Amino acid sequence: MGIAIGLIILVLAYPNLPSLEVLTDYRPKIPLRIFTADGFLIGEFGEERRAVVNIHDVPDVMKQAILAAEDDRFYKHGGIDYLGIMRAAGANLLGGGKRQGASTITQQVARNFFLTGEKTYTRKLYEALLSFKIENNLSKDQIFELYINQIFLGQRAYGFAAAAQIYFGKPLKDISIAEAAMLAGLPKAPSAYNPIVNPKRARLRQQYVLRRMHELGFITDTQQESALKEPLIVKRELGDYAVHAEFAAEMARQIAAERFPEDVYSRGMRIYTTLIKAEQEAAYTSLRKGVMDYDRRHGYRGAESYLDMQDMKSDQDEAIDEALQDIADAGDLIPALVLAADAKQIRVYRKGGESITLTGDAMKFATKMLDDKAPPNKRIKRGAIIRVQKDDKGSWQIAQLPEVESAFVAVDPRDGAIRALVGGFDFNRNKFNHVTQAWRQPGSSFKPFIYSASLEKGFSPNSVIADEPIVIPASQTGAQAWEPHNYDGKYEGPMKMRTALAKSKNMVSIRILQSIGTHYAQDYAGRFGFDPEKHPPYLTMALGAGSVTPWQMVTAYSVFANGGFKINPFVVREIRDEKNQVLARSAEVEAGDESIRAIDPRNAFMMDAMLRDVTIYGTAARASVTLKRQDLAGKTGTTNEYIDAWFCGYQMTVAGCAWIGFDQPRKLGDKETGGAAALPIWVGYMNRALKDVPIQTPQAPEGIVSYGEGRERSYIYAENAAKERPAEEAEATPLPKPELDKPPSD
Repeated sequence: MGIAIGLIILVLAYPNLPSLEVLTDYRPKIPLRIFTADGFLIGEFGEERRAVVNIHDVPDVMKQAILAAEDDRFYKHGGIDYLGIMRAAGANLLGGGKRQGASTITQQVARNFFLTGEKTYTRKLYEALLSFKIENNLSKDQIFELYINQIFLGQRAYGFAAAAQIYFGKPLKDISIAEAAMLAGLPKAPSAYNPIVNPKRARLRQQYVLRRMHELGFITDTQQESALKEPLIVKRELGDYAVHAEFAAEMARQIAAERFPEDVYSRGMRIYTTLIKAEQEAAYTSLRKGVMDYDRRHGYRGAESYLDMQDMKSDQDEAIDEALQDIADAGDLIPALVLAADAKQIRVYRKGGESITLTGDAMKFATKMLDDKAPPNKRIKRGAIIRVQKDDKGSWQIAQLPEVESAFVAVDPRDGAIRALVGGFDFNRNKFNHVTQAWRQPGSSFKPFIYSASLEKGFSPNSVIADEPIVIPASQTGAQAWEPHNYDGKYEGPMKMRTALAKSKNMVSIRILQSIGTHYAQDYAGRFGFDPEKHPPYLTMALGAGSVTPWQMVTAYSVFANGGFKINPFVVREIRDEKNQVLARSAEVEAGDESIRAIDPRNAFMMDAMLRDVTIYGTAARASVTLKRQDLAGKTGTTNEYIDAWFCGYQMTVAGCAWIGFDQPRKLGDKETGGAAALPIWVGYMNRALKDVPIQTPQAPEGIVSYGEGRERSYIYAENAAKERPAEEAEATPLPKPELDKPPSD
């Protein structure tokens, strides 16, 4: 009777089962992925983090681990494993409860694609019937491939290829036996066995999978023993890709979302940016080092917060792991809980499960916060949350989250391709992109554009200008008198324009601007991509009192680097669909196209010569000394009261701009100039970007006359050559009466 009822149900229900088209025409939601120009993943966006992989590309060790953990008789049964059911029933009966399940891989595919997770006899019946239908219509490898790609494995990871990348930061083909066993343990309960959320339970599950793999003959005794001993390095931050390019990835995402708003996050589009992996890594590392060096120069500020440890039973209490898990990493700045602290050592428990003892130089930075006189809410004591970081030798040292921010961007001046972009110290902590969004005063890094304007008015690098105090009376300003001064407070009298730029003499820049006119200079700056409205026509413009972004600055300096052409920087090269067909490609206009000429090629050549003086003899001399090159050009910038520090510069093949300052503008500190705070970031990047690039300088264009030798060699427009006397005979260039410009009242 029971058999007859079962047959009736089968006859009635089987034809009404859903179509398997969703399986035979498998179209999973694949996230938007963003890559560097050389093919490295830097970001992905979508509800499901998935990477579809062909069954033939899945390594045997991953297949074996899955079979050992989930369904070792998969290739032998017809969708329902009757032997497995009897084995599980026996184990549950002897164990006194429900301890084992017998769900096959085929059943899990049926459940994941067609059914809910409710535990009812009806759902179980449909699951069994669907399993038979799937087995009758698909091969075992096809079923296994669907399972491998569809199964949820925690951390928004769908499929084992995505999980390998998310948990271990590597493609599926490169995982080890130990890593495969860890991943294979996830389907049973992704939240319970997640190695990020619960590393201890994940380890126990991994050990079970390895034991099953050994019992089934998939691995040898030696392989099992080795896998059990292998330390697993699990990525702890979701946005942590092989390349730190979070700001650029977000820019690319916004571009794609605006262009393809309907299905940008699910159809598997791929964006190829212009970033170069090695250079992006160099920019990221150099910026963080520059910020951390600045931060250490200004002292330790104390504990980040405190954890109530009254209910902690021991220094290995699981509550410590849970508390630290809620505190985000900031790159290599790892949260740690202070277990004990005195004048000789600090003992901490690092996020991730390691106890560290800091002594000597490793704790020297924080010494003043160990004293009894330290502020109670900042003192390092038991329960304090601090940061630790590995030094260049791989040893732990105490550190802290910096308060200062920074930005760096590098571009190929020949076509505008962004080669590296870091919009801030840590994207997960502050997503504000300082490269494109931070409007700051450029200080002296703006002077080259005033000098360039003066060349069009008949000046030359050897024109002599007086470096002497100047006072603009209230009668001319319309407010209070303005008495600008040089950075060092020293005045050297008449000097060549090129020398004044190298030494960043404010008085000379002001006198040049007086001569050429502020309105002319304001309009001229627009040729470089600056917004004239952001640079009011006052004499303070000579000192960089307007507003710029690092993006604008690197665009502007590229004009000098490429011979006078205004390129348009771009970060996305092309967007491809799921079939690898090009959907969109950037419209590139290269330097050399006269339609984008910004300044006279002779002007660009002479500015290049003057800006190279800055890096050889002037305020940025550290650049040529450190990099051992004579083809670098650029300008430091330090605003009034040390609020912003800049260095923008280039070599003919790459231009870069570095900035450092506080989001809420305040003083960086005495002597924190562009040369001290920003230049090291630029140098760190250029050290990698110019590694295999030969030294090269531009050739003089037609229509220019040169005179002098070596360091004294100078240039002038041919039509102005007869008007200029040799520099050694010249006096300070007479300047016209200043315009009645009104500098800002502050």
